[in-house]
Amino acid sequence: MTSTAQAPQSGARTAHPEHLGHVIFIAAAAAMGGFLFGYDSSVINGAVEAIRGRYDIGSAALAQVIAIALIGCAIGAATAGRIADRIGRIRCMQIAAVLFTISAVGSALPFALWDLAFWRIVGGFAIGMASVIGPAYIAEVAPPAYRGRLGSFQQAAIVVGIAISQLVNWGLLNAAGGNQRGHLMGLEAWQVMLGVMVVPAVLYGLLSFAIPESPRFLISVGKRERAKEILTEVEGQGADLDARVAEIEHAMKSEHKSTFKDLLGGGFFFKPIVWIGIGLSVFQQFVGINVAFYYSSTLWQSVGVDPTDSFFYSFTTSIINIIGTVIAMIFVDRIGRKPLALIGSVGMAVGLALEAWAFSSHLVDGKLPATQGWVALIAAHVFVLFFALSWGVVVWVFLGEMFPNKIRAAALGVAASAQWIANWAITASFPSLADWNLSGTYVIYTIFAALSIPFVLKFVKETKGKALEEMG
Repeated sequence: MTSTAQAPQSGARTAHPEHLGHVIFIAAAAAMGGFLFGYDSSVINGAVEAIRGRYDIGSAALAQVIAIALIGCAIGAATAGRIADRIGRIRCMQIAAVLFTISAVGSALPFALWDLAFWRIVGGFAIGMASVIGPAYIAEVAPPAYRGRLGSFQQAAIVVGIAISQLVNWGLLNAAGGNQRGHLMGLEAWQVMLGVMVVPAVLYGLLSFAIPESPRFLISVGKRERAKEILTEVEGQGADLDARVAEIEHAMKSEHKSTFKDLLGGGFFFKPIVWIGIGLSVFQQFVGINVAFYYSSTLWQSVGVDPTDSFFYSFTTSIINIIGTVIAMIFVDRIGRKPLALIGSVGMAVGLALEAWAFSSHLVDGKLPATQGWVALIAAHVFVLFFALSWGVVVWVFLGEMFPNKIRAAALGVAASAQWIANWAITASFPSLADWNLSGTYVIYTIFAALSIPFVLKFVKETKGKALEEMG
């Protein structure tokens, strides 16, 4: 999830300089959930082949163990909002931290394949919660003038979490002599990789005790004085606290609680704008981006790359992902959402087509020929770069802006659910598709990247510079 930086508007409230550091700390602590989101999503990349060998399973069963976490993600995301409204944002973060910790320990010490899958679901549930609570909490606590920039902490934390998990995996693999099943600390290396997540999970839990509850939640449960104290902490002594509380109360009373029924209409069940949101979510996943984060080590090893090098390439891909995300955050408000999406689609289609060509070559001594090997490696990085600077960020911006106020919350929920389902479909199908034809698999992803171009041109309207109230 991402939020883009916006310049302070005239008259916007600003945190006093002495308070800004405290506000940044609060936002960064909440964004640790995003870090864990990214870390837990991609750490499995280092364990895929070891799990296949440990339990002697085929590609279809392996895919289900990898992808099953996404079922937990969908459930966690669907229920997090209601949990947070009932017990508070901070308690919700603490529950997620506990689930992340339990999942890390359980995944590191499985006694059978089925319980490893269960711990993956538990971790997925925590990811789903973190994906919802982090951005919501930051938006509610941040001073209005800094909301965009502080909101971007969540997306930045996700991509950093992905990169750190790949770096840690690479370091542990080297320590185990390049063998995912080599022994470290009395366990196999892949188990340590999954268990290391205990460290950021515990840190997330500890940080949750150091940040205040959301003023919005406190007001909703009648704790107005405590809400004023926190507003003073984040907005400074100059804030008109009574006016701020009244403003929050008015906003809460005037909100329309959109329901699934509000989305119905038109000739195809949902209203057209809802289908466009679903389309954006599906295209974002059907280009195969999560193959790069869940299976890249396996992918490189399948074409003859040394395991240690394959882990290193997974790390460099994650760095490219960070760079692309920063580019998107800089330009999404300058050149607009739609042009950025189109640029990304063209770049992704080219990168994926080159990968498809490279993987179509016959292996020589278990490896791709040198030219095709370098083309595949460079094209993979090009694909991730263009995804990160466009669809990785732009889709979430579109989904936050494109729907009319009356249906925004419900429509965003449906589109986000479509994204988790599409993610699951790609993640669960890749090992079997790769066994069938790796080049053909990348041709499929290329086709979806190409089809996203006419989809954006014909159906997606630019939302840059428009007030949310203008979305009809």
